[in-house]
Amino acid sequence: MIVAHLALDAFFAAVEELEDPSLRSQPLIVGGDPHGRGVVATANYVARAFGIHSAMSAAEALRRCPHAVFVRPRHSLYHEYSRAVWESVEAVVPTVERTGIDEGYLDLGEVAADFLRARELAEAVQTAVRATTRLTCSLGVATSKVVAKVASDARKPGGITVVRPGLEAGFLAELPLRKLPGVGPRSAERLARAGVETVGALAALTDDDLRSLLPGKVGRLLRDRARGIDPRPLETDVERISISNEETFPRDVDEPARLHEELRRMSDRLADHLRRNGHAARTVTTKLRYADFSIRTRSLTLDVAVDDAETIGEVACLLLDRALADRPGALRLVGVGVKGFETHRQLALNTASDTLSVG
Repeated sequence: MIVAHLALDAFFAAVEELEDPSLRSQPLIVGGDPHGRGVVATANYVARAFGIHSAMSAAEALRRCPHAVFVRPRHSLYHEYSRAVWESVEAVVPTVERTGIDEGYLDLGEVAADFLRARELAEAVQTAVRATTRLTCSLGVATSKVVAKVASDARKPGGITVVRPGLEAGFLAELPLRKLPGVGPRSAERLARAGVETVGALAALTDDDLRSLLPGKVGRLLRDRARGIDPRPLETDVERISISNEETFPRDVDEPARLHEELRRMSDRLADHLRRNGHAARTVTTKLRYADFSIRTRSLTLDVAVDDAETIGEVACLLLDRALADRPGALRLVGVGVKGFETHRQLALNTASDTLSVG
């Protein structure tokens, strides 16, 4: 398997710079109101030099860089650019798994016989994206999705990192734990207390140590990833597409009734979108952001696809309650999303399986 992970560089900010070139030399932040409770969606590389990053509060970003330029996101514009990007990519590499508006995986093995040719293809992809949109992207090329994703972040902006077969574990070993997809803040904190602070240290854990630190399937999955083992294939069907709504509150909210009300309102919007596009969805996800900016998600995959607001809302509220039972606290933000689209309606709700996303 030869797979690449493509990530557009500071995508929202890069689009804003293309639309207004005067912004290129200024610290630019795309996000919410810095005088309210807005959050940074992305920042250009000038702003990142001040320590500003995605998911930081806009108020903190303003404190770090008082002369920064703030712009509100223009999602319809970003979707136009994204569409052009992926059309140009698919002209070079036909099989693509889009995991977001600004990132995705490419099946290079389908068109490249070896890693030398794969690097040439990655360069061709960069050239195609730049020629079509004037945007830059970074790519990681490896034998698995997890290594490719980490590699794409190694030489931003505009770089290509190739991790050849047999070198995966060594490439990952010295990286801090949080660089490994799936390792969240609580897992990283638990591992750090045991002296496990790098990906290599996680990879070296014995079965007994792993059971005591990260019991269950998640622990084994993360140790495999730390060793560069990731058998996941590309998922190229419509189920990778998702839509979501979220709301940042003016003040932290801890009343369940208010949170349920917000989730049901968002579910109405999602259901309307599904029906207008002739879709139904099998997976519902609820997102929570706490006062300390930590994020938790809960997902439920249904046996059949649904498109009605009542069911989506019920599942979203159930997932919220489960997450708050695990970790109570006031919330800055809640959101609900759906994915796993089907192009027909199945409104019967049977049994479901609850899953915690690990990246």
